Amino acid sequence: MTSHAAARRGAGGRRINRLLALLPRADYERLRPHLEYTALRYRQSLYRAHRTIGFVYFIETGVGSLVNTMANGDAAEVGTIGNEGVVGLPLILQDEKSSTSVYIQVPGTGLRMKASLFRKELARSAPMRTVMLHYTHAFFNQVAQSAACNQFHSLEQRCCRWLLMTHDRMGSDDFLLTQEFLAMMLGVQRTGVTAAAGALQRAGLINYSRGNVTIRNRRGLERRACECYGIAKREFDRLLDGKGAGGQ
Repeated sequence: MTSHAAARRGAGGRRINRLLALLPRADYERLRPHLEYTALRYRQSLYRAHRTIGFVYFIETGVGSLVNTMANGDAAEVGTIGNEGVVGLPLILQDEKSSTSVYIQVPGTGLRMKASLFRKELARSAPMRTVMLHYTHAFFNQVAQSAACNQFHSLEQRCCRWLLMTHDRMGSDDFLLTQEFLAMMLGVQRTGVTAAAGALQRAGLINYSRGNVTIRNRRGLERRACECYGIAKREFDRLLDGKGAGGQ
């Protein structure tokens, strides 16, 4: 435990992570002593496939990548988690292991707590279960939308979508986003990332150099992105609008 948890609530005591913000006050106050502030480093492992999950992470800034690794060692990113969610979905579904791994692709900060304590509190509170299950549904919808997006939309459209999603989660116009991560998210080689990012940079929408992104024209990115960005965002807003969370 650490007293840092109380200090990481943002200005005016605001809960930075969206799920924590949705919890009833009584539930949050029970969790708070067990939430430990942690810096999330690039490529840090949060849990590994087929191993017992030890902690859940409520990301404040940064992006976690859900990765599926093939038998030959090739890996594909199949979902992302930011400040709208929690790392540790199998625990919500009453499991303690996963066939996928999660590691940090965009560094930031977060709060973690022991998986055993999280499961205990989840069993104790129906409103907390509702919040977490709504997020699980929203995450599933994100993964499904991404699968369709990869099939039907152009590389540049998909690149705009991922840049917007990362921008939403960072709270800053400047952030680290490596070619390796973009290539994994987009399902292309790094040369494809270079071409797509170069086109967006020439259009004055971003600056991209040595893995660092600066968003220069968000509205322009939104116009160039496919409809999948808006669809996924509306689904998160619909499912995480605070209704049924029991109040603050």
